[in-house]
Amino acid sequence: MSQWMIQMKSADYKALTEKYGISPMLARIIRNRGMVTDEEFGQYLNGTLDDLHDTSKMTDMVKACSLIQQYISEGLKFRIIGDYDVDGICSTYILMRGLKKCGADVDYAIPHRVHDGYGINDNLIDKAHEDGINVIITCDNGIAACDQVQHAYNLGIHVIVTDHHEIPYDEDEDTGERLEILPPAEAVVDPHREDDKYPFSGICGAVVAWKLIGLLLPMCGMSRTESDTLTGELLEEAALATVCDVMELKDENRIIVKEGLRRIQNTTNTGLRSLINAVGLDGKKITTYSFGFILGPCMNAAGRLDSASASLELLLSEDKNEAALIAGKLKSYNDERKAVTETGIKRAIEDIENSPVGRNKVLVIYLAGVHESVVGLIAGKIRERYEKPVIVFTDGEEGIKGSGRSIEAYNMYEELAKHKDLYSKFGGHKMAAGLTLAGDDVDELRYRLNAACTLSDDDLVTKTMIDLEMPFKYVTYSFIEELTRLEPCGNGNPRPVFALRGLRVERVKRGGNERSPLNVYVRDADNRRWNLKLFDRENAFLDGADAVYGMGTAGDLCDGTAEGVIIDVIYNPAVNEYRGESNLELTVNDYRFKKEDQDV
Repeated sequence: MSQWMIQMKSADYKALTEKYGISPMLARIIRNRGMVTDEEFGQYLNGTLDDLHDTSKMTDMVKACSLIQQYISEGLKFRIIGDYDVDGICSTYILMRGLKKCGADVDYAIPHRVHDGYGINDNLIDKAHEDGINVIITCDNGIAACDQVQHAYNLGIHVIVTDHHEIPYDEDEDTGERLEILPPAEAVVDPHREDDKYPFSGICGAVVAWKLIGLLLPMCGMSRTESDTLTGELLEEAALATVCDVMELKDENRIIVKEGLRRIQNTTNTGLRSLINAVGLDGKKITTYSFGFILGPCMNAAGRLDSASASLELLLSEDKNEAALIAGKLKSYNDERKAVTETGIKRAIEDIENSPVGRNKVLVIYLAGVHESVVGLIAGKIRERYEKPVIVFTDGEEGIKGSGRSIEAYNMYEELAKHKDLYSKFGGHKMAAGLTLAGDDVDELRYRLNAACTLSDDDLVTKTMIDLEMPFKYVTYSFIEELTRLEPCGNGNPRPVFALRGLRVERVKRGGNERSPLNVYVRDADNRRWNLKLFDRENAFLDGADAVYGMGTAGDLCDGTAEGVIIDVIYNPAVNEYRGESNLELTVNDYRFKKEDQDV
């Protein structure tokens, strides 16, 4: 059961309402998103691309662009080495388009998830050397590739690293001071560097690449119009990657995603348009959900089950027939990926429920035979189910490979970094990590992580932060329209959460099929009647009523004869449009039965 907590942040809500022409409810919700100053409120509500931070403040960014400009003028051959997820694919695409516009002789290489593993490696460098490549630019990887970058230099290849992952470090044995370990590249662009002065480090690899291109184009002689046109087109991929890499939708990320969503509705990218058509989004509003749960998974699926190059080829394609074929293939990959992932999730749940592993606060699971490309997806689903940090391992070509997903109270990167003697490869950030074990040490890692774990029981309880306790009478068409000013919503900028207590349940009506909701008819404190929709939990609701109020209550609710059934709810208001008609709809996200007044 989740812990409900009403946010009570203070502010001069009257002044905010008057200054920005918003309702007190919306002002409180925005304050709950961490906005404090007038400047923060103004950017949240009205931020534009002009409010993005100065790219040149990022350490080595100007240096990287100057080197690229120089190497283009010298006629050197470039190769971009990206990664096999959406962020890596979009980063590579952005750099490809931008460098070609600047006249560079450039191609790309995307590591194979199974054969190459994450990021740049010696084999990719050797291949670049064989192909006569003079300059390698990494994107969405490279920050942890010290040995690989040195290998490239030994072969006479220039390397420029662009990345957004945490910087590897060692600790001084005497002082405990952290000592950054940067790769020996000519330029290392990563907003997580200790010496970086960029105001916001939470950007993805594609945004780093997008900013680099925005700075490079004028340096290579592009006019303001030409530069703005191309960076405007590439903003779609930067926004897509931001959502799919689960970056927080704060600060400039929110502006980038908002503008990217606006532009992608009428995208001129042939490949993206074909994928939008293939997944049934043509003519529909594209949202952060569309990015994170429909388009993104299709692009990721190619890298999981085959080669991520197919997704990059889709973005680069200018032929409608070719793009349609690739898009159809990506959708098929994703359908197959869903089935493989579901099988792995069921196995992981069985392991947790039927072994001592499930009693640990950090879940470390080994699933033999599961495709290594889906362990991260399985870890994410298990994390959601148990609200614990999770690492899922399986057998890979390079050894036992794992992928982890964490909770807010547990910095997975830092905790795993304490045991680097067990890994042959390791990288990630606070909420996620990937690693390959040097030996067969799953049990040892599980023991170490849990022995050192300081998570309390309270840390492992799902906390639902409620924005407002708001009576249903305030839910109007105009208020729901006003809520659109909160978009885009997602990680770091969640959809608003409303609660209401003390609703008397008069009756319920079962849904006609699995996709239909349970209709819950209630009266509020003002004796007004309302119809609430509850999806997916019809049996749980009725069983809960019997458990709290006595057997037979569920039947009485269905008959409309039950008395004394009271619930508190967390709900989501929306406008439901069906067959040309619009109706206000109240969907229950969580509920609690109670017999007497209790605080939420």
